Amino acid sequence: MKIGELSRLTGVSVRALRHYEEEGLVLPERGDNGYPDYCDGADEVVRQIRGLIECGLPTRITRDILPYLDGPADLLPQVPCAQMLDQVAAEHEQLDRRIRCLTRNRAAIDAYLRAARTAAGAPQADEAAKGSTVA
Repeated sequence: MKIGELSRLTGVSVRALRHYEEEGLVLPERGDNGYPDYCDGADEVVRQIRGLIECGLPTRITRDILPYLDGPADLLPQVPCAQMLDQVAAEHEQLDRRIRCLTRNRAAIDAYLRAARTAAGAPQADEAAKGSTVA
């Protein structure tokens, strides 16, 4: 698939896809014309990359984590230095803090929706079917 199609499928800009390639995060084949040609499944990999980057992970750590997203990789990575382990541990802690914050924010929004619907006399929507905690 061409880079424009991958961009449309994932919502990731062509510029970002080129950056991912430069960073070694995605490795497309090259056509006779030299243009990148992405294989089936590249869209899922790009979404995973985007998710990690949006969580605040730098591309150098994302590159190391990618093989483990679908389970253990066949080959173990070289043993990283203590500094790298510390950086990954710090990123893990940052993710935990963000998750806690998002969980608190979702609970506040749920409470607001319950109160607003009650005040408006609106029936409570069946939020459980939508995956929300609002009852």
